[in-house]
Amino acid sequence: MSEIRLSSEKRLRLFSGRGFPELSEEVATELGIPITPTSAYDFANGEIFVRFEESVRGCDAFVIQSHAAPVNKQIMEQLIMVDALKRASAKRITVVAPFYGYARQDKKHRGREPISARLMADLYKTAGADRLMVVDLHTSQIQGFFDGPVDHLFALPMLADYVGKKVDRSRLTIVSPDSGRVRVAERWSELLGGCPIAFIHKTRDPRVPNESVVGKVVGDVAGQTCVVIDDMIDTAGTITKAVEALFEGGAKEVIIAATHPVFSGPAIDRLKACKATEVVITNSLPVPEEKRFDGLTVLSIAPLLARAIREVFEDGSVTSLFDGHS
Repeated sequence: MSEIRLSSEKRLRLFSGRGFPELSEEVATELGIPITPTSAYDFANGEIFVRFEESVRGCDAFVIQSHAAPVNKQIMEQLIMVDALKRASAKRITVVAPFYGYARQDKKHRGREPISARLMADLYKTAGADRLMVVDLHTSQIQGFFDGPVDHLFALPMLADYVGKKVDRSRLTIVSPDSGRVRVAERWSELLGGCPIAFIHKTRDPRVPNESVVGKVVGDVAGQTCVVIDDMIDTAGTITKAVEALFEGGAKEVIIAATHPVFSGPAIDRLKACKATEVVITNSLPVPEEKRFDGLTVLSIAPLLARAIREVFEDGSVTSLFDGHS
């Protein structure tokens, strides 16, 4: 049986959507269990069908789905899986969404706009989810949108550890791509021995998606190895403009580090063309071969997810996974 049995007879079951099954397999390997067999397919009109091939009654279910493009399809499939588990009498259902879709729509910039990140949380609750597990939310306030526990995990220590082993920390500056990420930059600095931080002053027109105007660098970056950090890379316009601004400010070398490789539209061409030495990301989203390039490093978050799943299942402590420190 695809489960873990403890003396208390609790049962852990892992379920995978079709968004990024390779990550689910990595997590299953870390846990030492197989993924529960599932039948899933699309009808001719695009509707999704899901059925689990084994009994799930009384189990502690973890449903992994990466919200990769097409995002709406992956979200809908995960909602349907949660509904099926609820109706099949699973004891507890945890939604594992390494990249939380619609996270950027977390507030109203102007009138008559939705707060889609809140709607997402409501949909999961209505479907039957008891708990959410996510990695590096766009804004921490999204945790309050869900009526139940939210395990907000951080890839920051893993990314910082990787970068810290490759560079001369005495010449290192952490750069936030805007003023809103300065606190994250400070946490990077703490993990890397208190190196200086800088940020890019930028403006954005809320009426124009995926586009910003990069201004000046705030902070001294001359002669420094700069690490530009962000939660995601979508079209890569903002972050590659930041790289350009840093070199204009006298930076010796620039490394890009981000958790979620959305990589939409011109992202790959922009990243290849920019002068960054390396682009470091995680596999919270799939990166197909055609989107890989020299200088791209992909770190696996499977160990982080597996550890969090095990701690939640065993009612252990997951505080160190939430506060960004290992």
